Amino acid sequence: MPNERLRDALLRNGLGLDHVARATSVDPKTVERWITQARTPYPRHRHTIAAMVRETENYLWPDAVAPARKAEIGTSEIIKVYPHRHAVPAEVWEHLMSAASRHIEILVYAGMFLTDNPKLTQTLRAKAEAGANIRIALGDPNGREVAKRSTEEGIGKDTLAAKVRNTLAVFKPLADIPNLAIRSHNTTLYNSVYRFDDDMLVNTHVYGFMAAHAPVLHLRRLTGGDLFETYSESFDTVWNTAKPPKW
Repeated sequence: MPNERLRDALLRNGLGLDHVARATSVDPKTVERWITQARTPYPRHRHTIAAMVRETENYLWPDAVAPARKAEIGTSEIIKVYPHRHAVPAEVWEHLMSAASRHIEILVYAGMFLTDNPKLTQTLRAKAEAGANIRIALGDPNGREVAKRSTEEGIGKDTLAAKVRNTLAVFKPLADIPNLAIRSHNTTLYNSVYRFDDDMLVNTHVYGFMAAHAPVLHLRRLTGGDLFETYSESFDTVWNTAKPPKW
């Protein structure tokens, strides 16, 4: 079957067979077979193409890297582990947000702590207008999963829903900004995910604890790695089932 991920990545970056052929020093027919017949290029060619389309090798060719090598690279993707979300320094959030230019993705139930930054909406607006693709998925305040999570955190059935509504109110002025989309989801959320280009903060969820008191992983995407991609694909799965919020 065709390698649709490779085909899509080349199209998104305006690259044709000749571009790839020149960069990898192969015949255009070979490049065509990489796409249409899902042939796997040699490692040196995979590295070149991944850099050209700004995707990871593992994303473009999921079966090309041996499991043992994926595990080794995955360990290197972990930049730091914080024991609690509140232990992540404010300057880390600020640096990652300000440095992001291509992707900002947020998957949470409420994420109300983000709105403590008075410049948040201004920053997101500016990033979107500059061409960054921004996707924000908040929990459905009327959904069963938000109510369940609120009860499990020991803060009362309706408390988390109220936090979600507060966050939605802050984000409402961004509803019609090009390149910026906000949706509501009703999934069981095992982690909150905050992606800033090739960096990601993953806030694990621990039963009986509020998210602020649960551990956070700081990940950095590496070509051939599997860890960053796992959470990125999880985000996409939730996003594809989410719907526009009821403002």
